[in-house]
Amino acid sequence: MHNIKELKIWNKAMDLSVQVYDLSSKFPSDERFGLTSQIRRCAVSIPSNISEGAGRNTKGEFKQFLGIANGSAYELQTQLMIANKLNLLMKNLQMKF
Repeated sequence: MHNIKELKIWNKAMDLSVQVYDLSSKFPSDERFGLTSQIRRCAVSIPSNISEGAGRNTKGEFKQFLGIANGSAYELQTQLMIANKLNLLMKNLQMKF
């Protein structure tokens, strides 16, 4: 088992989740049950899967959960690209993909 607080990737994923929550709080209220919710769940999934894998008993299990977290990161990237194309991101925060 790993101490998640010592894992750099977990700490970065936690920071990303907080940034995504802050960013998505500026989305229109009619997106609350759509893209906002999806983006937030996806962002939270990344550190959650890292921590779940860290708590498993084998390196193979940990690796499997890192793979799931990586998939969630790609999903989040796509959702942020959609938000960008919909002009939901502020001009000074628009991302380069």
